[in-house]
Amino acid sequence: MERKITVAGVLQEGFALGLKNIASLIGAVILWLITIWIPYLNVGTTIAICSIPVELSKGHVISPLFIFDAKYRQYMGEFFTLIGLMMLSLIPAALFMVIPAYIIGIGWSLAIFILLDKGVSPSEALVKSNQATYGYKWTIFFVNLALGIILLVATFIFKLLGDTIGGILSFIAFLLYYPISLGCTATIYKKLFVDGFNVEQSTTQQM
Repeated sequence: MERKITVAGVLQEGFALGLKNIASLIGAVILWLITIWIPYLNVGTTIAICSIPVELSKGHVISPLFIFDAKYRQYMGEFFTLIGLMMLSLIPAALFMVIPAYIIGIGWSLAIFILLDKGVSPSEALVKSNQATYGYKWTIFFVNLALGIILLVATFIFKLLGDTIGGILSFIAFLLYYPISLGCTATIYKKLFVDGFNVEQSTTQQM
């Protein structure tokens, strides 16, 4: 059976998707930082920032103004409930030599996106995320590891060019890392959950 995602496939699509939206993503973060001090609004914009992979998974170039969409504020209770449930489980798991918490964290890594995209309950989002990532946790781990290694190697090489030039290039590398990382996350979410969800919905409608 063909695998839904591979490390090379996620990196390739993630790079393309992230770079296509680099200006919008940086603009969204700047707008979020500017308005983070505004009560109530800041909750909606923060939830919107967390949902960026959902928007990227749709394939089109996003607008940085999407973070001000009022729809994100309606998920305030569910969002904080989900975060609370995750913390209550991950903190005790971290006491067992960290690894169990990391594995659980990967299993639940799509939960916030599922919650905001499909409108399910926090507990259901956790279950669906764990089901979607089953058999792909190592792939997700190696995608994140590859991105980290690429960034470290790039910054190390840039440092050899001198403090000024190296510092500028390292800063650019960090700017590129953010949208590419989000692009990879969006690719993982689309391949593991969205496509499978659409197939499930289509099958249900035919029955």
